[in-house]
Amino acid sequence: MSGADAGGAPGRGGLRTRDDGGRRLVHDPVRRRWVALTPEERVRQELLLDLVALGYPVGLLAVEKGLAYRGLSWRADVVAYGRDGRARLLAECKAPGVAIGQKTFDQLARYNAVLDAPALVVDNGAARYCCVRDGAGWRFVDALPAFGEGESR
Repeated sequence: MSGADAGGAPGRGGLRTRDDGGRRLVHDPVRRRWVALTPEERVRQELLLDLVALGYPVGLLAVEKGLAYRGLSWRADVVAYGRDGRARLLAECKAPGVAIGQKTFDQLARYNAVLDAPALVVDNGAARYCCVRDGAGWRFVDALPAFGEGESR
């Protein structure tokens, strides 16, 4: 994103970026720190902006949330929680140009075996797929659910 000053002013799209010794950094409002602005991080930060615009409180979002599944440690890119403390949305972000395929959905399913979120998102900046629990199955939807949608489960 261009347009951010060294003080971290919002750039185009609302991301706060700055240069630090030749490295481009972005301020992560969830982790409350500056992180390297990699292509995948840009996708993650843009998703966070969209979630906040849909009413998700920053305090109920987690980034790179550690999970244990079948004795292995994993990190979910973004988890949005409801006010009840339950995971409401789980997202996996990939860098632009990284194809979204079955492996990505399988990765998300592993994470969701732990979190049991009713909304799943895969995003690579060029394509964003969102599905929501629909009875015993899943249904793809055109947009991210707003905060509080589907809270009664």
